[in-house]
Amino acid sequence: MRRLARIITLFTALAALLLGLGAPALAFPQAAFPLTSNGNRGSDVVALQHLLAAHGRPVAADGVFGSGTRSAVVGFQQSKGLAADGIVGPATWGALAVTVRQGDNGPAVTAVQSLLNAKRGAGLSLDGAFGPATTSAVRTFQSHAGIGADGVVGPATWQNLLWHYENIGFGAGTMCAQSPDGNAGAHWATAGAVGQLEAAAATFAATGNGRLPVGDAGFEHGGDIPGHASHEVGMDIDVWPARTDSAQCTAGRITWQSSTYDRAATRTLVQEIRAKAPGHVQLIYFNDPQLISEGLTTSYPNHDNHLHIRYR
Repeated sequence: MRRLARIITLFTALAALLLGLGAPALAFPQAAFPLTSNGNRGSDVVALQHLLAAHGRPVAADGVFGSGTRSAVVGFQQSKGLAADGIVGPATWGALAVTVRQGDNGPAVTAVQSLLNAKRGAGLSLDGAFGPATTSAVRTFQSHAGIGADGVVGPATWQNLLWHYENIGFGAGTMCAQSPDGNAGAHWATAGAVGQLEAAAATFAATGNGRLPVGDAGFEHGGDIPGHASHEVGMDIDVWPARTDSAQCTAGRITWQSSTYDRAATRTLVQEIRAKAPGHVQLIYFNDPQLISEGLTTSYPNHDNHLHIRYR
């Protein structure tokens, strides 16, 4: 009987792997639906807006969770008997995330395409048509995530897509990548953190104060970053203060005590970071006593030469 039980167990495990039900080493055990609410920005919000449209509640797919999106979310929650708090958590995502597969059309497919483009660089047309290219991109992502690569976007694929971190965009002339502590490639964070930082950097660059240096956000799937223990869940990002010559991307790091430190420009930067994520900036560590006295930053050891943003 014991031998028979072992044979049955082995056969079951093999069958699960062949059917794509097993979870190989690349599975994301920490994958979970994100919390998304008023004030958030980014690709998860774009996906949310497309999914609302798929349920007959169209809003502009602008990636900004404003009053119109919140109203649509509340209406959807009420229609499904969910807590109508306007916060998109696991229950609301689960009700929104309809299963789609090859041959399907509509806003839910556009949501999938937009997430694959933002988080995996899939390069798909946002046409809402689930064709062979979208199927191939879905399978590639499913293999990457360690879930059954069947090309069908069901609950597990939605959850992994929405959980997956996003690479900060450095190609728009608004930011530059830095790795002063040797953590090359640590430029990933949650979609909300990335969207909010990118919006702030774009507005800051438009002031003529130069690009924003960014480093030590996180790795693609989280995990240990030497010397940056709090940067492992995609919500903490380091940026550099502004210089009077606007050359913070090329001339090296400075401290708030440096002669080339531009307090006014750095103040503007902090204000933009907060304005582009209302209610979603938990704190900003930076030791400029003037900005601290204004309630813009918080003192913390070893934060004279960079600003540590912690998003909620």
